[in-house]
Amino acid sequence: MANFINLSVVIVFLLGMAGMGIYFLKRNNSTEEYFLGGRKIPGWALGLSMVGTSISSITFLALPAAAYVLDYRQLTPNLFMPVAALVACWLFIPFFRRGRKTTAYEYLESRYGTGIRIYSALYAMLGQLLRLGLILYLVVLPLSAMLHISEGTAIIAFGVITCFYTVFGGIEAVVWTDVVQTIILLGGGLLCVTAVVVQLPGGAPQVFEIGMQYDKFSLGPLDFSFSERTFWVMSLIGFLGFVTEFSSNQNVVQRYIAAPTLREARKATLICIVMSVPTWIFFFFIGTCLFVFYKVHPSAEVAAMKPDDVLPHFILTEIWPGVGGVIIAACLAAAMSSLSSSINAVSTIWTIDFLRLIRHKSEDRFELMNAKLASGFAGLFMIAGAWAISLIPRESVYDLGTILAALFCSAGLTPFMLGFFTTRVGNKAILFGMWTALLFSIYNILNYFGCLPVELRWNIHIYMAGVVCNLVMLIASLGYSLFRPAPVTERLTGLTVWTLESERD
Repeated sequence: MANFINLSVVIVFLLGMAGMGIYFLKRNNSTEEYFLGGRKIPGWALGLSMVGTSISSITFLALPAAAYVLDYRQLTPNLFMPVAALVACWLFIPFFRRGRKTTAYEYLESRYGTGIRIYSALYAMLGQLLRLGLILYLVVLPLSAMLHISEGTAIIAFGVITCFYTVFGGIEAVVWTDVVQTIILLGGGLLCVTAVVVQLPGGAPQVFEIGMQYDKFSLGPLDFSFSERTFWVMSLIGFLGFVTEFSSNQNVVQRYIAAPTLREARKATLICIVMSVPTWIFFFFIGTCLFVFYKVHPSAEVAAMKPDDVLPHFILTEIWPGVGGVIIAACLAAAMSSLSSSINAVSTIWTIDFLRLIRHKSEDRFELMNAKLASGFAGLFMIAGAWAISLIPRESVYDLGTILAALFCSAGLTPFMLGFFTTRVGNKAILFGMWTALLFSIYNILNYFGCLPVELRWNIHIYMAGVVCNLVMLIASLGYSLFRPAPVTERLTGLTVWTLESERD
């Protein structure tokens, strides 16, 4: 009976999301509407959408799992989000709102040329596709357990449902479903904590007492070492990751551009700052609550589980019927907000950064059809990727995601930073840096998988690969630029912080 009630709640939620996709289908008559919602979506809605996109099921399941098995050291990167977002508010957003841009990579073509635009767009698509598989896999854990079906079946079922409203609804469906999903997500997290606290004999104080006893609130070792997941390693990862997020991630940039004015774009980013960090802390706290719960109420079954499975098990065995369904729906909401954003971003990058370069005079109707086909392809890749991830051994899905991002999507930030803050680096210099970074990424992959002789390996934590790869590209590009003529100043008008013309609302 409990499973039936929970399932009914989830089905109602999914039908509501699908209905929103059908509603917005009628409004997508052009690529401008499909990708940007006619550039008229209010800032508060975009801000909540950014929160939902940044949270994802990686927050709902993997962050509690990380806190449950270890401590809060994986929270450290998130603490740098406000710094990066504030810099974006005043420096980055004006670059992307200048002209009628649709993707972040159109800026790179204006600044350097077509080659670096294609390179960065390709890297971005790879990153989005990897992210899709990770997030979908995370969300099928509670779904498959609740329905008593295999993970493979759940991956296909939920993947198809997510694709439906994203492919047909466009960015407006993505944003407005994100708003609803973010509210459900936060409510689901509160219900989880409440369910733990009311079942502990010592209530909320017992969570802090036992958590402190086992050092569960630690941010990691303070040793100055780059070979372990120390506070300093996680801090560098966080700072670089969020600067990348707010300066070059199409999910975020697309929301800057979809706002009607510069002021609304900045409002959206500020809302994201105010809500995201407390939410991340809260979801780590859920992991601590689970650790304390199973210390007070030991379970041999839980002790034998993977960390990623603990929260789904708690939801299905310790939560009251119906309420468990709401929390499952919250987990689904977390995944859907991120999945739909990434699917739409892949479609946008393909259509704007590749298709328009191939067919300069395509009709808008042709581009809209291809955009929807690209969304469908991204959805199929998402399903295949999630199935593959289910077969890979790993410490946790969060850990696996960080490693894949470090290895395969390492140097997306440097072209934007050199473009924004220098006038010396031109097309040839940035291309030289690009090829250097690619060679370094290949070295990282071979090093990580043990394919190099011992004398050629280096002892640095794999999380640092992205930081070092961006540094390699930075040094290579700047060094090469010293031997090349600087770009003509007039060509850089509006493209660097030194030559930017302000947008008027």
